[in-house]
Amino acid sequence: MGIMNKRNAVLGWTAWQVGKRVMKRKARDAVPGRVDESMRPNKGAILAALLAVGGALLFWRRSGDDEPE
Repeated sequence: MGIMNKRNAVLGWTAWQVGKRVMKRKARDAVPGRVDESMRPNKGAILAALLAVGGALLFWRRSGDDEPE
């Protein structure tokens, strides 16, 4: 009797499906959302967006400095 059999395959597939659901739920809960189900984003979402834009601009500006003149 080997390790790869139908019982272990079904158990592995089930564990994988349950794990994906749990991780999706955790990821959804971790993302900053909206204030009281309104269309206005909360302070964490605004700050995260501003930091992402600032980081992209900083990276873009520094990547242009590598060119020799």
